[in-house]
Amino acid sequence: MASTNSKIKTAFKAAFPYTIPIMTGFIFLGTAYGIYMRASGFAPWYPVVMSAAIFAGSMEFITVGLLQGVFNPLRAYLLTLMVNARHLFYGISMLDKYKGTGKKKAYLIFGLCDESFSINCTTDIPGGVDKAWFMLFVTLLNHCYWVCGATLGGVVGSFIPFDTKGLEFVMTALFVVIFLEQWLKEKHHYSSLVGLGVSVLCLVIFGGGSFIVPAMLLILVCLTLMRRPLEKAGEEAGA
Repeated sequence: MASTNSKIKTAFKAAFPYTIPIMTGFIFLGTAYGIYMRASGFAPWYPVVMSAAIFAGSMEFITVGLLQGVFNPLRAYLLTLMVNARHLFYGISMLDKYKGTGKKKAYLIFGLCDESFSINCTTDIPGGVDKAWFMLFVTLLNHCYWVCGATLGGVVGSFIPFDTKGLEFVMTALFVVIFLEQWLKEKHHYSSLVGLGVSVLCLVIFGGGSFIVPAMLLILVCLTLMRRPLEKAGEEAGA
């Protein structure tokens, strides 16, 4: 038992420093999400439950609109699939990493987000640190940060009156920042330009209220067809 406790503590101490930058971002964004939920008329427990159960930041913001609109489970399913389709590729790339993690694997799969994937996929885990526990704590800590932020936002939105006009723009700002970060990281902007071009085309054809799902589907098809040229461009950039 003492050996197990020591292994767990060592893994926690090794994992925590890697999650500190994520903590600052998740607390802020989670708080904004909780306030947005309250401003949209939901009870304080909504952001708590949704952040814990969904744990997909961008999709949680989108879910606010889905809950306020007409019940359409098929649209919600397709939209969720498209918004989080990248996790299919994350999951495939983590198959080897998650080998030997035992019962922890179920939570590691559920809690896989962009930030946890980045840390667990690229970090050279120090010698003497249990790999499974390290990845579990990275995932769990990031999850807790998001839930804490959403809870704080729900509470603040309940008891502190302030003007929430324009707060719904936080989701748009979130996507813009993610896009800009990706743009700056890329040497070639083929995938970004495909996304922009297809989105504008679908916006013109389907209109502002219905273009997201067809745009996501068309982007997925285009990127699948362009997979080899994109991989080749990435190899050349890394050379």
